[in-house]
Amino acid sequence: MTTTKPRDRFDDFVETCDECGTDTPHQVEISILTENEASDNAEFSREPYRVTTCQWCGETTAIRMNNA
Repeated sequence: MTTTKPRDRFDDFVETCDECGTDTPHQVEISILTENEASDNAEFSREPYRVTTCQWCGETTAIRMNNA
């Protein structure tokens, strides 16, 4: 019989959380967000953002990838 040890979660990254003031696990994803929905050509104002969510306090931060 083969046994395997449980793997660590690989979808969390340890980053500094400004709200917690310490290094905590974060969920990180890339999202396409519309910057100016009130515009006549809103479909052309979509940009990629790196969105991180602290797994301890829930603080969410979005950084525009073109400015990173």
